[in-house]
Amino acid sequence: MARNDHNEQAGAPLRISFEFFPPKSEEMEGQLWATVDELSRWNPDFVSVTYGAGGTTRAPTLSTVRRLISDTTLTTASHLTCVGATKDEVRHVVDEFRAVGVHHFVALRGDPQGGIGTAYQPHPGGFANAAELVAGLREIGDFEISVSAYPEKHPESRDDAADIDMLKRKVDAGAHRALTQFFFDNDIFERYLERVRAAGITIPIVPGIMPIQNLTQLKRFASMCGSSVPSFLDDRFAGLDDQPHARAEVAAEIAAEQIEDLVRRGIGDFHLYTMNRAPLVNATLANVGLKPSERAVAGAAA
Repeated sequence: MARNDHNEQAGAPLRISFEFFPPKSEEMEGQLWATVDELSRWNPDFVSVTYGAGGTTRAPTLSTVRRLISDTTLTTASHLTCVGATKDEVRHVVDEFRAVGVHHFVALRGDPQGGIGTAYQPHPGGFANAAELVAGLREIGDFEISVSAYPEKHPESRDDAADIDMLKRKVDAGAHRALTQFFFDNDIFERYLERVRAAGITIPIVPGIMPIQNLTQLKRFASMCGSSVPSFLDDRFAGLDDQPHARAEVAAEIAAEQIEDLVRRGIGDFHLYTMNRAPLVNATLANVGLKPSERAVAGAAA
């Protein structure tokens, strides 16, 4: 298969990153920071914080990012979208985040303002897409820039070729890495990576790994974002509806098996969607054979 740049060295340590989202309540805030404290022991390459379309979570995202940077030693990236905002408004947001110490952005177009499934309308005074947003970030400062990639095609892309063309435009504009939408069939990712490399795209394509907290909810979410859910997942969870501990064990096994298989295929970087919960991520990484640090970094400066 196509190799993923520097990740193919045998025995090289895995590099992991985590995605968090800003909390919406006091209870969720407590859960987030307990999760950050737990997961910091895995010494991630970086962590990222999501950002709602049109800046709908700008204030809580900024608050979360600021605390991660000030109270932990975690390298922190902020997501950034351009839906429903002018270029000047986006630049103002970038300046705000840069002022609290952000040097890495995950540049995304964002979901349509009407929600997933509705038609996307670029803001007449804004960046039309993620490629333009990346170019705009490069004009503002010397940031590290990650972008999205879709092994099963973005739901709004005309076809696979158009989807990869958009990724190439983002790379040509200055993106440094791509973080993929979650997937569960590694053959799909391998074929995607081969097409990406054939298109002349050489940046790391980092698989997005989604440990399954709830299979029913996952299926609903996957149907909206164009990810397939293989039937073997139903088989693995069959009969476990009333056994939460057994479900969690199976979920961690599935995610670890996916990572281990990708490692055998030459992949060394992984981006885990944590859903702001630590136990399943901890179990997954332990199953892979990683060893957490004894020293949690979160709260070290508190």
